[in-house]
Amino acid sequence: MLGAIAGDIIGSVYEAYPIKTTRFPLFSTASRFTDDTVLTVAVAYAILNKLEYQDAIRSFARRYPDAGYGGRFFDWLFSDHPEPYFSWGNGSAMRVSAVGFAYDSMETVLDEAQRSAAITHDHPEGIKGAQATALATFLARKENSKQMIKQAIVEYFGYDLDRSLEQIRPTYRFDISCQGSVPEAMIAFLEAYDFESAIRNAISLGGDSDTLACIAGGISQAYYKTLPQTIQDPVRARLPVEFVSVIDEFNHRFGIDP
Repeated sequence: MLGAIAGDIIGSVYEAYPIKTTRFPLFSTASRFTDDTVLTVAVAYAILNKLEYQDAIRSFARRYPDAGYGGRFFDWLFSDHPEPYFSWGNGSAMRVSAVGFAYDSMETVLDEAQRSAAITHDHPEGIKGAQATALATFLARKENSKQMIKQAIVEYFGYDLDRSLEQIRPTYRFDISCQGSVPEAMIAFLEAYDFESAIRNAISLGGDSDTLACIAGGISQAYYKTLPQTIQDPVRARLPVEFVSVIDEFNHRFGIDP
């Protein structure tokens, strides 16, 4: 989960100023957590405390209303009678990494990913993006090879993962859809040689940088098992105490190296 949050914070600077290179500073004074982090922590909190995803997400997001939510999510957040709004946006995928770390069967991971998404993102593509991200995280955690992870995602979800970053990068633009960002984030992970390179790969596409890096970061943490201290420390320093507490409790409960 911390890997997803690291991706969000590192990518936050480049969301409004997209870049097409892997050579950039990881942190600056402007690096901050966004809605991706708030909702990732909320999903983890729901799992830890056996709460409904909707209740945890609304509780956390209402405490951090300026984190950069989309318009329809913001309306849902403060509605007296919240209903899913058939979204295919990548918000369902960016918040789901904890599901891939917490559960020990593919069936449960897919079911919980669907449940976490459907409270807002009940479009088939919104569900698919969450399930694909959670499954890739689960398979990476279970020490499957990148080739096996790729094959499973293609077979289950039909994403085109045969493209390279070099092919994607020149024409890729800001895309908040699951179908236009989840496969690209996965390719960033597949072409990486360590955690940091996965984050750099995702941001270098020049799209929805924080969310691309968030998705790639969660999968990469599961695969590489730990984050460099040079990334962990600046990430933790930018988080509220309550977020760090949830992360640490989650890591302890599920035996995750930070």
